[in-house]
Amino acid sequence: MSEPMTFTMDTLRTASGADLGASDWMEIDQQRIDAFAEATEDRQWIHTDPERAAAGPYGTTIAHGYLTLSLLPSIMSQIFRITDASARINYGVNKVRFPAPVPSGSRIRGRARIVTVEEVSGGLQMTSVVTIERAGGDKPVCVAEMVMRALS
Repeated sequence: MSEPMTFTMDTLRTASGADLGASDWMEIDQQRIDAFAEATEDRQWIHTDPERAAAGPYGTTIAHGYLTLSLLPSIMSQIFRITDASARINYGVNKVRFPAPVPSGSRIRGRARIVTVEEVSGGLQMTSVVTIERAGGDKPVCVAEMVMRALS
């Protein structure tokens, strides 16, 4: 694992446009997909029934789009940190798309770029575009505009 890019609150203020790099690869196996299905009660066959999914449009089960999206905090913590923030809060997501599926057994990683950094009450608000790619894939599996707050 490479070291995350490090910022202070002061250096983050001027970081608009910064490329944060890529996270480590992580495997999305059937066990993770099944655990997400149980946690969210989304047990659609395309995610949880390997036999039926084998005859489906992807030839195997695929991860939930929201499973992929839920990995954003883990991805972001791998690629950047703020040394003097009291907390990092996930504030929301402005736009999310899932251009390609994540078949069970795939490896994915995220890349991020800071779009804007703004002053807000109690700290800074950072908007980043995070692109999650699949090893061997030709299209991203998720593109999200993530909003995070760093508190002083």
